[in-house]
Amino acid sequence: MPARMLSTGQSAVNRATEDHEPKFLQAVGMFFDEAAKHSNASLETLKHIKSTDSVLSVTFPMEKDGKTVMIKGYRSQHSRHRLPCKGGIRFASEVDLQEVEALSALMTYKCAVVDVPFGGGKGGIMINPKDWTDAELERITRRFTLELCQKNFIGPGVDVPAPDVGTGPREMGWIADTYRNFNPQDVNGAACVTGKALSLGGVRGRTEATGLGVYYGICEFLSFPEVQKKIGHHGKIQDSTVIIQGFGNVGYWAAKFFESNGARVIGIVEHDVAAYNDKGLNIEHLSQWRKENGSFRGFPDAKIVDSPMDMLEAECDVLIPAALERQIGLRNAHKIRAKMIGEAANGPVTPGADAVLRKNGAVIVPDLLLNAGGVCVSYFEWAKNLSHLRFGRMNKRWDERSKEQLLNLVEGNAGRPLSEVERRQMIHGAEEHELVYSGLEDTMIVACNETRQTANAKNIDYRTAAMANSINKIAASLAGSGSIFTHA
Repeated sequence: MPARMLSTGQSAVNRATEDHEPKFLQAVGMFFDEAAKHSNASLETLKHIKSTDSVLSVTFPMEKDGKTVMIKGYRSQHSRHRLPCKGGIRFASEVDLQEVEALSALMTYKCAVVDVPFGGGKGGIMINPKDWTDAELERITRRFTLELCQKNFIGPGVDVPAPDVGTGPREMGWIADTYRNFNPQDVNGAACVTGKALSLGGVRGRTEATGLGVYYGICEFLSFPEVQKKIGHHGKIQDSTVIIQGFGNVGYWAAKFFESNGARVIGIVEHDVAAYNDKGLNIEHLSQWRKENGSFRGFPDAKIVDSPMDMLEAECDVLIPAALERQIGLRNAHKIRAKMIGEAANGPVTPGADAVLRKNGAVIVPDLLLNAGGVCVSYFEWAKNLSHLRFGRMNKRWDERSKEQLLNLVEGNAGRPLSEVERRQMIHGAEEHELVYSGLEDTMIVACNETRQTANAKNIDYRTAAMANSINKIAASLAGSGSIFTHA
């Protein structure tokens, strides 16, 4: 799977947000402060939770076209209340320290919401990967990994990166190999990074995990009677209309799962144009067209919209921002007509826009809950690497034989043998990707219902409820482990 590419540009952000709206790190802090009012944590604990533990900033030279270019990289460990820290590494020219800190904070809260036993981390290198050759990108990745190794900012029990914008399994493979060369004695070295290719210890289902988690989360929220009543929806995915902003890894897979389960994906928004078809787009055909032509332009089965941000304002049941942060701000929030906004991206809605959308009757499923599928399945990959055993390897055939024996008894009592197809379906033992899907679905259902219960009990919105749950879980962890150096 190729690296995840940027799906919107800075111009899109400027069009959506006012100059006075808070930056990403400030926005995360504002959402935290609101949720803190509804938590059980003390003021001192809240200060601890909100603060970033450690930040690494590195600069190193890289030769390009006969000239030396200084490369800037960051890694933030927001919280080490649970170890290892966990979070992606992105390659983007917009990367800065504030963004990395904000994303690492969001990772802390995200892990807690879905009960993944990690602290929050995030990293980034300030480059546009399109400006560098594959060989140059490999040298940059390996040099950055060297810096992480030297400063103890990477390791199976310390800090575990993953793919993000501009990176993918290829870069994770380079990171894993570099770590292994510097730590040849670490038998668990494969767990130093997740999102790897299967041949390097990856897990089946990781590529589509975030998009699948988005699908599971939206399904669950649409099933809630109070949500159906508020937005006037029948509660089923079938025939629901969906618009997705961003057609990278998350947007593509979310679109695939919505389409395959009966929804009509009527719009896909990219940085240059948008594709629209009120009868529903064929996602695979659209993806193939873009791969061959570099754009949606000319795609025969859709109307091409030259002002892609306008598509966010089109009428639909579910709007999925799956691109970058701050895509819905005070400049366009009042124009959004979607009944439900599902935040597949990190921080796509500013605090001001959040208030406007909710005032206008929209339901917002927050990022720290909805896009947690990636870190959830990263947890499964990490656990697989530590166990050195593929999921299902020990029990698949045993399960099949047990089911077959039971089926033979049922057939004997019923007096009717099943067809070969029916038998295979009944006795099939779970493959690794099926176990991963099952674990992810259960995780999302539990987290969505916990969020719902808190929101209903305290009469607050879902973002505040999810964040409050996260704060309470982190506070309980801190209280349970004690604080050896804080008090005399």
